[in-house]
Amino acid sequence: MWQYAVKVLITAAVVVAVSELGKRSSFWGALLASLPLTSLLAFIWLYIGTGNTQSVAALSQSIFWLVLASLPLFLVLPFLLRSGVAFWPGFGVACALTVGAYIGLMWLLERLGVSL
Repeated sequence: MWQYAVKVLITAAVVVAVSELGKRSSFWGALLASLPLTSLLAFIWLYIGTGNTQSVAALSQSIFWLVLASLPLFLVLPFLLRSGVAFWPGFGVACALTVGAYIGLMWLLERLGVSL
């Protein structure tokens, strides 16, 4: 039970740190947010929980492929916001396009024989 509490606290601390840094400097907030902290923490918790390096390797490879589908979000959202689209509609469109990118990537990876 204490491990779950530690995970929640670390996650909350990272989210708060990104938010606070982002208020002061978009660069430093973006730098912290761009670090694969979630993935690194997941690798640690998975290894501690299972001791299985093959599970960590499989998770790492799956994350690599799925990160590609998340990239459109970071291009579409700023484009929409700078084009005058309000935050919530722009956020919704960017998220919907990202979901589409995930579906498209999964389809492509299946055709290429890549299993996640």
